[in-house]
Amino acid sequence: MNTTMYKELIAYQDNMLNINIFQQIRHFHTPFPETKYHYHKEIEMLYVQEGCLEIGIQDELHRLEPGDVVLIGTSQPHLTYAVPSEKAIYLTLHFDLQSYYDPSMLVHYRYFAEIDNPLSRVNELFRQNAKLRNDIGRTVLDIHQEMERRSSGYKMAVSLLVKQMLLAILRSDLDEAARSQEQIPAYPLHLVFEYVERHLADKIEMETISKMMNLSYSYFSKYFKRVMGLSFIEYVNIRRIKQAERLLLTKDGSIATIAEQVGITNIAHFYELFKRYNRCSPKEYALKLATSGSPDS
Repeated sequence: MNTTMYKELIAYQDNMLNINIFQQIRHFHTPFPETKYHYHKEIEMLYVQEGCLEIGIQDELHRLEPGDVVLIGTSQPHLTYAVPSEKAIYLTLHFDLQSYYDPSMLVHYRYFAEIDNPLSRVNELFRQNAKLRNDIGRTVLDIHQEMERRSSGYKMAVSLLVKQMLLAILRSDLDEAARSQEQIPAYPLHLVFEYVERHLADKIEMETISKMMNLSYSYFSKYFKRVMGLSFIEYVNIRRIKQAERLLLTKDGSIATIAEQVGITNIAHFYELFKRYNRCSPKEYALKLATSGSPDS
């Protein structure tokens, strides 16, 4: 298949916080090091301090001006296209969202785990809500200052700032704020999510998972659906297809081979799931990303 995208490995400035933030200065005539779409497991945020910047996120083009922020979701393909101004100065923040989960965020896991939609949908909130956009920009600046100065307690400060940013986003999304009023018992579902990611190529049995959680099969099934809003089987299928999307764009191989690599041995079932979640075939998906890899396409 196509090799139009690659996985970028993010080097953390702090391995406890799993975070990286730095300022970039790019000029109009400076060539960009990225020539292909890339992705990483970390959430990425850009905050423009001066000039203009054009960013491609999947098949969307975002033009950013001073004070603008943009969010790129976990493993979401993206590419910096151009600096249409003489110079652009901006902050780039990467952080591993898993490092900031705690029981208080459990009811919001479905939202931040991008089960229904990519987290980059909040970019529309940034465009519509000037206060939110300013608050997020100021928080990114504060994180940068804390990581630069590394004063006593900076790890605590950065952790609080990241959660403050997530809270601001959550409360600005009225649909999610209304949905998350239900009180739900807290179990360490992050162990389930980590297990699923490690075993996507294997057969994943809910009985194994429920024993790992020390819960009955029936209770775990109901609990998972109550928290996530979808069954455990559907969640596993979504994660398999998400992995298949990345393999289609980074690995050479037949669609049947890629289906096997994500644990789906029935090719017809693979096509059915892929079309259900992407509204197109695997070949159409790869072609769409390949043709959107250039700003002139």
